[in-house]
Amino acid sequence: MSGSSRRRMPSVVTAALVAAALAAAVPAVSGAFAAADGSASGGDAPDPSRSVALAYEFLDARVDQFCDGAGRCLPRSYEGGFFTTPSWDFTPSFVYDDALVIMAYTARGLPDDIRRARTIGDALLFVQENDPIGDGRTRASYEPHGIRQGRVEITGPGTFTGNQAWVGMAFTRLAHATGDPRYLEGALRVGRWIQDHTADMARAPYGYTGGQLEDGTSLTWKSTEHNADVAGFFTQLAQLTGDAVWSDRAAVAAGFVAAMQSADGHVNTGTGLDGSTINTRPIPLDAQTWSSLATGDPRYGTALDWTLENLIATDGPYTGPSISEVDVSKAWFEGSGHLALALRLRDGSEDAATAEMLLDSIRLAQRDAPNGDGKGIVATSNDGLDSGFGDLYYASLHTGATAWYLLASAEDNPFVLPVDPAS
Repeated sequence: MSGSSRRRMPSVVTAALVAAALAAAVPAVSGAFAAADGSASGGDAPDPSRSVALAYEFLDARVDQFCDGAGRCLPRSYEGGFFTTPSWDFTPSFVYDDALVIMAYTARGLPDDIRRARTIGDALLFVQENDPIGDGRTRASYEPHGIRQGRVEITGPGTFTGNQAWVGMAFTRLAHATGDPRYLEGALRVGRWIQDHTADMARAPYGYTGGQLEDGTSLTWKSTEHNADVAGFFTQLAQLTGDAVWSDRAAVAAGFVAAMQSADGHVNTGTGLDGSTINTRPIPLDAQTWSSLATGDPRYGTALDWTLENLIATDGPYTGPSISEVDVSKAWFEGSGHLALALRLRDGSEDAATAEMLLDSIRLAQRDAPNGDGKGIVATSNDGLDSGFGDLYYASLHTGATAWYLLASAEDNPFVLPVDPAS
């Protein structure tokens, strides 16, 4: 199974809520980008600086919409199109998206950015402290209307390892940027929860399992995405605390990721329920890009090349990666952000140009895509992108996709703490 539970919601989660080869391929792919109706040629794409400013305006409005009297805020993750109809308005806030928004704000680091990042971080500390179990965990998603009323309303009760690691990295970012010890303590509570509840040193390849369901049932599969998240998060804890045990634990997670790399360079999604048998399908984009971003290991350059050869979709004027090889009919703009970032940081001979083409296509979508507002980034180029994991994604405004675009624009890797704290 995959770690798609981290942000799963269309189809599967929505229904639940409503009901209760390789390097040589790169130049050719770059040409395909340029030929996509001119969308990635640069001529038609909006100005990058203006585009970034508008994207931050989108996040500002979302963060400011749902705040309580104590200044804690949680932005809704999705809006418009499929998620906003005359009969239904889907408002939950997914903690994975919230973590990315915090990171996007710390990447720019203006005083109001840090203030807004702290309002989200304080809300995450609040839901962590007031969880019904109260053991350091957070849940997949919360209702921001509840936060505005000063209470915790859980909409996604699962406790997935990837989600926990992203919340932890948001806390470490805030601890690094502000020096506030509350955020480091929140991160440590998350890290201890992951170690105590998901570490698997009995079934090789060793690593971290998927987390827990609402009823406490442990998820026995291991996800490449989750382990990449844990590797990045635990490395940051080691850096902030000086405690080498976190480095040792990060190495276990990174070792699992390495064990998932196949002979042709792509990285498999993880294991089956037995925690050992490799699950070879679907092949998700995240496993390719995040393996590179989280570890910095050049071995995953072949995974990026495999992505450019196998996962790129062209949908009208928009070109970008899909979620997995199951459906390459539409661009997934969240994935465009982290693929562009991974290419920029790798900095191979064609990488800068290909990354810029990906970002140009995002900017074009920001301006013209269905259900857009000219500021935020929609999740997909059109409705109905099949992830391959049992859910669909839609062309609706998305805080996570917008934040990934901003991180890529700033060349800020969320898996790594900045060299200097934001002021």
